[in-house]
Amino acid sequence: MEGEGELRKDLRLLAKASIVVFIGVFLSKILIYVYRIAIARYLGPEVYGLFSLALLVVGLFVAFSSFGLSDGILRYIALFRGKKQDSKIRYIFNFSKKVLVVPSIISAILLFVFAEFISIKIFNNPSLIIFLQVFSVLIPIQIFSNLFLSTLRAFEKIGWYSFILNIFQNVLKVGFLILFIFLGLKANAVIFSYFLGIAGMLVLSFFISMYYLSKLSKKSKIKKESKGSIIKDLLSYSWPLLFLGIMGKFFTWTDTFMIGIFRSAEEVGFYNAAVPIAILLLFTTDLFMRMFFPLITREYSKKRFGTIKELSKQVGKWAFLLNLPVFLMMVIFPGAIINILFGPEYLVAANALRILAVGTIFVAMLSTISYNLISMVGRSKMILVNMIVFAILNIILNIILVPRYGIDGAAVATSISYVILSLIYAFQARYLVGVTPLRRKMVWILFSGVVSAGLLIFVKGFFVINLLSFILLGIFFFLVYIILVILTKSLDRNDLLVIDAIKEKVLGKNK
Repeated sequence: MEGEGELRKDLRLLAKASIVVFIGVFLSKILIYVYRIAIARYLGPEVYGLFSLALLVVGLFVAFSSFGLSDGILRYIALFRGKKQDSKIRYIFNFSKKVLVVPSIISAILLFVFAEFISIKIFNNPSLIIFLQVFSVLIPIQIFSNLFLSTLRAFEKIGWYSFILNIFQNVLKVGFLILFIFLGLKANAVIFSYFLGIAGMLVLSFFISMYYLSKLSKKSKIKKESKGSIIKDLLSYSWPLLFLGIMGKFFTWTDTFMIGIFRSAEEVGFYNAAVPIAILLLFTTDLFMRMFFPLITREYSKKRFGTIKELSKQVGKWAFLLNLPVFLMMVIFPGAIINILFGPEYLVAANALRILAVGTIFVAMLSTISYNLISMVGRSKMILVNMIVFAILNIILNIILVPRYGIDGAAVATSISYVILSLIYAFQARYLVGVTPLRRKMVWILFSGVVSAGLLIFVKGFFVINLLSFILLGIFFFLVYIILVILTKSLDRNDLLVIDAIKEKVLGKNK
């Protein structure tokens, strides 16, 4: 097979990097849930809902004022690294820093000034004002954090990238939240703990970037006409990502936005108990995506299309293998999971969780990998058109369903949009690159999951569901699933290669 040696090398690198990312993302999920659960349980669904709405608004402002340059430099630094063009890397990094200063500050001022209008006229909730005013200062902080983190990722400094993004900022948020709640700050505990977490992320990402990538600050020695060509290519790729970022944020948060408009902040809080649980299905995909995009972009610069195809199919298989049992547990035990994490007050979101899980697993299996393949070949305008069309679809569905069915209607609207968008992305990736991230052995993985789920449904009838029985049933389910995956020979030689690489990383051995 074309580039089999490179494929094996890249798979080993993906596997070893995934261990670093796994530690970071796993700890991140725990910290994020501790943070959200503390807000939800101790401050109530209304404060939790206000916090969620504030994140929505700030996210839109960040997306608008970042011009898509964080994603742009991720692609172009990876491309220039593959071609060993260090001068171009330095130029593109320093250009991006200068360009982002003014729009980030202007956006912060605009949000601060219009915080009252947004809170009262759009969401009918004056309690939101203080959230937006304080969070407005976070806009330039978040934008430059994203820039430094994208640069670390492009240079494959996945350990530092994962530590800063997943662990460091979340430790700060949780630590300050607990401190401020203890001091009796109530809603302000959320505002200031989140602010300090993001500010800390900027400081550390800046110093780590400058320490490991100090050559980036040096002046680049390239001709004037080359600079113009680089800027043209960067902006041509990045400007659609400006609108893509806005559409992406709005697409992701449309359900929350519509619940905030048509229903109440309290229902926003209930719904946002289901959302972060459903997003757990993206956990395993995230393990590989941090390294996957720089890798395939580097291979693309060397025209190793066979390697790209095999990498994509393998990652798609891993995402399905690891996500399927988690998805089935969410479908079978949505109420138990919400009750354990957020408490009985949030059980009204059980059906919403089950519905969201269906849409989210399509994103994990198809959309994320296909999106990266389309980005690899530079078709950012195609991605933008996709997001505009499906953002409109999601808005229409939410307008129809949310007033009548509340949070369940929002979940249905979002899941339908996720499924359709994922299928379109998969079709486009197939057309552009000739890759569909699916393998035949995934049929046997599906068989293993369905049989395991059937046994679980039968066995759970003999138990009263509480924390202990839920854990025991979960262990039983996962053991049956793993045994069936092995018996059906769903693992191939690439999977075994990855398992060996993971063993080496964990045990500290090197070949």
